[in-house]
Amino acid sequence: MTDEQRRPVKTATTSFAILECLKERGPLGPTKLASELGLAKSTVHRHLKTLEREGFVVPDENGHRVGLRLLDFGIYARNQHQFYEVAKPKVDELAEETGEKVWCVTEEKGRGIHLYGAAGKHSVRTPAREGTRSYLHQLAAGKAILSAFPDERVEAIIDQHGLPAKTSHTITEPDDLFEELSTVRDRGFALNREEIVPKLHAVGVVVTDQDGYPVGAISISGPSNRLKGERLTVDLANLLLGAANEVEINLNFS
Repeated sequence: MTDEQRRPVKTATTSFAILECLKERGPLGPTKLASELGLAKSTVHRHLKTLEREGFVVPDENGHRVGLRLLDFGIYARNQHQFYEVAKPKVDELAEETGEKVWCVTEEKGRGIHLYGAAGKHSVRTPAREGTRSYLHQLAAGKAILSAFPDERVEAIIDQHGLPAKTSHTITEPDDLFEELSTVRDRGFALNREEIVPKLHAVGVVVTDQDGYPVGAISISGPSNRLKGERLTVDLANLLLGAANEVEINLNFS
């Protein structure tokens, strides 16, 4: 691939930056968007009109917001992922059985993507939602996925995305992360103790294909006063290990 082919299309990059800003900040007008993105107001206005014509943004009393046409793209993208299709029934079952929040998460371009979540009757709300992109090292599911990668792949992900902290408990040093991933491989599950949300614990188990490649992970999360001790490291971990085994079999023979 030549340098010319690698060079991003500036207009497309600008449109995506506008969509990302609207997603993160809510409805905004051209003046605020231009200020946020460091662009000329006229440039933002032209992009908004194009995005509006195509249905990717819609007018709002406060400016423009992300349009529902993107929902069609998101649902389509998720439905193409075999892991989602196979894991969803098990995620629902685990949420019903445990009463907690259960997620299936996959990896794409070194980030964790929340494909699907189910809420048990005792589950608590967190910032995560379907479609959320997270740093793998901050999640129990993410560390489970990282544990199935060779060290070279983990190093590449660290080089690309870093190890930013979400809380004071987040792992931020590569040596500490590699030490934890070794522990995850030995015991078969990963833990998250307040590493992304204060007072929230989680346990996650990787799901691999028949070649041992991680297609995703399933996790259970809940308040730290409820998910602790043997309930976290024995009861829920064993439930997840069994669930992951079932999903792997169904994946490999579907």
